[in-house]
Amino acid sequence: MTTSPSLPLPRASADETPDTVQQRQPAAAPPQRRWHWNWKQVWFQLHWFIGITAGTVLVIIGLSGATLAFKDELLDVMNPGVRHVAVESRAPLTPGQLSNIAAAEHGQRVASITMYAQAGAAPRLFFAPKNGQRRGESVYVHPYTGATQPALAGAAFFEWTESLHRWLLLPRDPGRQVAGALALCLLGLALSGLYLRWPRRPLDWRTWLTFDPALKGRSFLWNLHAVAGTWCLVVYVALTLTGLYWSYDVVRDNIDAWAGKPPRVAQAPGKKGPAREKQEAPAVDIGLAWSSFQQHAAGWTLASVRLPTRAGEAVQFTWLASDAPHERARSRLSIAPADGAVTENEPYGQQGLGSRLVNIIYPLHMGTYFGLPGRIIVTLASLGLPLFAITGWMLYLGRRKAKRAVQAQRAMLGAGAPGQANSGLPTLVAYASQSGQAERLALESARALQQAGVAVDVQSLDRFDPAQLRQYERALIVASTFGEGEAPDGTRRFARLLQAISGTPLAGLEVGMLALGDRHYSAFCGFGHALERQLRALGATPLFPLIEVDKHDPAALADWSKALARCSGSAINAIGVQEQASYAEWRLARRVLLNPGSLGGELHEITLTGPAGTDWEAGALAEIIACNADGSDGDAHGAQHAPRSYSLASLPSDGELQLLVRQERHAGGENLGYGICSGWLTRFAPLDSPIRLRLQANPAFAPALVDVPCIYIGNGSGLAGLRAHLRARQRAGLARNWLLFGERQQAVDSICGAELDAWLADGHLARLDRVFSRDGETRRYVQDRLREQAGELRDWLAQGAIVYVCGSLQGMAAGIDAVLQEVLGQEGLDALLAAGRYRRDVY
Repeated sequence: MTTSPSLPLPRASADETPDTVQQRQPAAAPPQRRWHWNWKQVWFQLHWFIGITAGTVLVIIGLSGATLAFKDELLDVMNPGVRHVAVESRAPLTPGQLSNIAAAEHGQRVASITMYAQAGAAPRLFFAPKNGQRRGESVYVHPYTGATQPALAGAAFFEWTESLHRWLLLPRDPGRQVAGALALCLLGLALSGLYLRWPRRPLDWRTWLTFDPALKGRSFLWNLHAVAGTWCLVVYVALTLTGLYWSYDVVRDNIDAWAGKPPRVAQAPGKKGPAREKQEAPAVDIGLAWSSFQQHAAGWTLASVRLPTRAGEAVQFTWLASDAPHERARSRLSIAPADGAVTENEPYGQQGLGSRLVNIIYPLHMGTYFGLPGRIIVTLASLGLPLFAITGWMLYLGRRKAKRAVQAQRAMLGAGAPGQANSGLPTLVAYASQSGQAERLALESARALQQAGVAVDVQSLDRFDPAQLRQYERALIVASTFGEGEAPDGTRRFARLLQAISGTPLAGLEVGMLALGDRHYSAFCGFGHALERQLRALGATPLFPLIEVDKHDPAALADWSKALARCSGSAINAIGVQEQASYAEWRLARRVLLNPGSLGGELHEITLTGPAGTDWEAGALAEIIACNADGSDGDAHGAQHAPRSYSLASLPSDGELQLLVRQERHAGGENLGYGICSGWLTRFAPLDSPIRLRLQANPAFAPALVDVPCIYIGNGSGLAGLRAHLRARQRAGLARNWLLFGERQQAVDSICGAELDAWLADGHLARLDRVFSRDGETRRYVQDRLREQAGELRDWLAQGAIVYVCGSLQGMAAGIDAVLQEVLGQEGLDALLAAGRYRRDVY
């Protein structure tokens, strides 16, 4: 069972670090300062949440978009001689001739023809849609013979890819809206990323655009993610804004209305009016119209010819000039087929500004507005989305791992401090952390000082007011540097308030500084140096010269450990590295599954044998080096896993060390789906294999080996610590014991049932209340049983009983707190705590 030190009530928040050696509450900061919004943190949370949710689908959109960027070139490579044929000396066929040949061959009416001025380019004919179709079929035809060209290999794949890109293979209308929502997510990611990396010197282009390949680890990932994101920012903004035009009708209709374009008419696919269903399109000779078009559209490169659908209609030409600024800069001509007279002529340059701006949307989205370089840039930016997803996930998982390491350090803070704390004011151990490294080192340093008998007060500078520094005589600060010499995000407020102080109000304060940085950045450890200079300007004196740490430099961390030893007057193990020498080698003697068939995870009794003469008392902890399924003790980057702590379930007189370990399982393939340490202990470690372990005293959960009543409350693997206490009380002949224990089902979860029943039978347990939450129609838990026995609880407490709680913090332990407060009131609960009669070992 992983444990944390006993916390006084009302409990500290997750951000606070209570001091179990000497508790000292600094004066509260002014309300307007204590409660403040860290908007950058809010945007950071939104950025990573959107990134790990919508980011995966955005990768699909990006890859499909990159595939479509060079669709025509890829189709030509896959289909040589289809869209381009050998140039012949004879003149190519006219649109009218091609239309007649295709209509006779396919038995369908030709609706439009796309002609190309380039010699040898095959025209494309579009047939009128049949009933039930949104658009008709199309074919390429030989420009000199009119013969139908072979179907394009790969065309179906690109159609599927376009459907994936535009509406994610969903039905068209909901698919467009989902794609639009994802476009908004990408826009949010781009703009929030810009805000999050906004440097102190925004006019320095190197800060924005320069990538340092010499960086390693998290710094490399962050630098790659941020710099590549900056390079792609403008492209992503353009892609998302243009994509919204096709995603939402309300956006498109309003833009079209502003541009003066006629409103679109909603029409079911393939539907036709009654008159059109009865009347066939007329056979019209468009030869004169084509000749007239060639005279009036000198320099055309592409022309779309829409044939009349009824008698008297003009032939409509949409054409692209050789000097057009982009592929959608098309002019329009309407020509009467009877005499070749121009009935409408609208060159692109004479079209309205709004209409021309709307025509830019597609070229901007595809990158063609800027020619081949634009297409390459859009393609690279689209291919960059997987890069951001991968680096973003790696950074996210790295933060999760760092948080777990910090939680492990917090859990161990205060455990095992030998002797009594020194009198006087505590030493402030403060940290300014961006990624969690400074926090971990500060917590480890505080724990080392506690073990040396020094009272400490651990604070984050994120929530610390500089005026509170006057309350201390000594401060040890671990300060990270973010970016180019900047304070970590959350510490900017503290740094700003510190700069506003004048005079020497910190005279008498001694400060020791550990500055963390990376030499690849120009302002190495810049914030640590700036912070120390300001503190010295305000009157503080240095305990020792500032210590710089380049990433995880062990030599610098060793200097810090020596400095801490001089401050405490005691030897201190090296900070920042595993203390391998203090871990003894134990052997796995046996493991027994205690709850086969349980609805919960497997619970195993793990038995270890170790060095002769090893001693401990009830309530102690075993700190174990975690191992992977293959026996290695590090992660994929070589960093060693943080040790795990378990409550001891036995006493030295038992002749062996016993643990109750819940087997943790998780989704995914990491460590074959098992918890790192629990998987090793309960499944992978061979019998007689070495287990690296060291014992930790746990004074906050010390046994009561005097003649007072004791109430033991726990659930699940929490029985481990309680069992050691009850064994110690039995050997001391102390029988006024009440055990309340909760699990799921009596049939399979009666953990250590025979031992508990024997204690009840021989009177060692005055009361035994076992609660099985899944056995009744209504789920009842340990806290419910305690509430039902409120009268008995008052009687035991009136006799001076000590309450021990061991088990899960969420649920059980919180429920016990609530019951005690109901029964005793807040003042009574505070008195119980002050008297040391409420002791917890919860996780």
